[in-house]
Parts: sequence; C-alpha cells; structure tokens
Amino acid sequence: MQTDVASGNIDGVGTTLKPFQFRGRFLTALALRLSTAPDARFYEMLADRLEKTPNFFTDAPVIIDLEQSQAEVTPEALTELVGDLRRRELAVFGLQGGNEALRAAAAGLGLITVTGGRDAPLRGALPSSEQKRPSRVFPERAPAPETQTAPAPQPEPAPIPQRVAPENKIVTMPVRSGQTVIADKGDLTVVGPVSSGAELFAAGNIHVYGRMRGRAFAGIDGDENARIFCQSLDAELLAIAGLYRTSDSLGADVRHKMVQIYLEDERLIVAPFG
Repeated sequence: MQTDVASGNIDGVGTTLKPFQFRGRFLTALALRLSTAPDARFYEMLADRLEKTPNFFTDAPVIIDLEQSQAEVTPEALTELVGDLRRRELAVFGLQGGNEALRAAAAGLGLITVTGGRDAPLRGALPSSEQKRPSRVFPERAPAPETQTAPAPQPEPAPIPQRVAPENKIVTMPVRSGQTVIADKGDLTVVGPVSSGAELFAAGNIHVYGRMRGRAFAGIDGDENARIFCQSLDAELLAIAGLYRTSDSLGADVRHKMVQIYLEDERLIVAPFG
C-alpha cells in the first residue's frame, strides 16, 4: 500500500499531521515569598535552608513573590537576589507583585510577570470551608403604611445555593515516573504504587494504597484540613496547602510505614498509624 508522506496521509488514512499545537500545562513551581527586603541575615537564612536539602532545590523552577513584602524592594536588590539564586542553580523564571520599576528590572533579567497560581490562603482570611459555605439570606419585610389595612405581601426568601458535590478521582493502576494525576475538585485515591518522579495533586485529600515514592500535593486550593494517607511512605516530597517536607526530613520511624500527613500549627506532621 502506498504511503503519502508529504501530505501526512499514512496507510491511506486521510489525516493531516499538524506541525504544532498549543496545550495547557500544569506546572509546579516554588514561590520564594519575601516579607522583608533582602539583607545579610536574609541571605544567611537562605543559604542555610538551601544547604539542608540541596538535591530538592537544584534546577527547581522559582517565582519571586513580592505581593506580601512589608518593605520596599529595589530593582538593585532584586537583581542581586536573582543572581544569588541562579548561582545556587535555582531556575528563577518569574516575578509576582512589585511595582513598575521592579517589573522592568525583572524583564531585563529574563523574568516573566506572574499574576496567578494556587497557594495557601492569606493568614487572617476565612478558612476555605467558611468561604465556600452557602449562607441563607432572608430579605427584610417591608413596613406597611399606616393607612393600609392589609399587611404588605412578604417577599419570598432567597433560594439557598445548592452545595456542589466534590469530584473525587480514583486511579486503579500504577502511576509511573513522569506522570501527573490531578483531582482539582476533590480527593484523589490511587490503588497501586506511585513511582519516583510521579506527581499527585488534589484539592482535597490524597490516599495511596501502595508504595508512595513520588510527590504528593494535597489541598492545592489552600485547604489546610486536607490530609495525605500512604500505605508505605517513601515520598520525594509531601505538601499540604503550600507547606511541604522533603524526603531528607523523613526519619526511619515513618519511612516505609503506613502514615498520615496533616498540618498542625503551620507544621507538616507525618504520623504512623495502624
């Protein structure tokens, strides 16, 4: 059978091969959130933090987040910070927040301006469960004029918004290295092993009934009540609502054990059970 390669037709099937496609891509990045302008103490603490888990931060994509900075960060300070991070082999690629001068400096450093992304909610804001909970509203009754003998008709109560059920996802096969599984509106359950290099994302809880060797991100919309459950823990990274722990911080008391991971006092707790 003749194959028409020039037109993209293979085995007589009239299919034209597209030269390219634009596709959405879910990207995991680290956000370096600055609360103060970088100074000598800042760089000392940064060096100490990076040296504790060097393998995790090498070539890690990083966004510099200035949205909550309590001090003025100058373009010169931004340039110094980006240079320091790149010398430490962090792949700084974006800037979030900052004024026009900072954005111009960032562009000169090859950074893009980032305006979105999922993160933990701001402290002092309502918990996500309260933000999403529908409230029942009853309009006030209009007072009747004194000359009116019959009471004014009462307006009907506003309808109560229907609560949307979570869209949980169940995966019944192994998750291989390089694969990403996302449950962006509920819990994620994996019945099988998760290989090193695989990533799990869930708006709610994550359950892994098998050996967990990849990365797990629960509560990606900021739900601090989310948990991660593993039948056998050997994870590269665990994160809930933006707070994380790496493999280097897991002790022998929890490694290869059945565990649950949760947040307590802004710390990620890994506790064996069963």
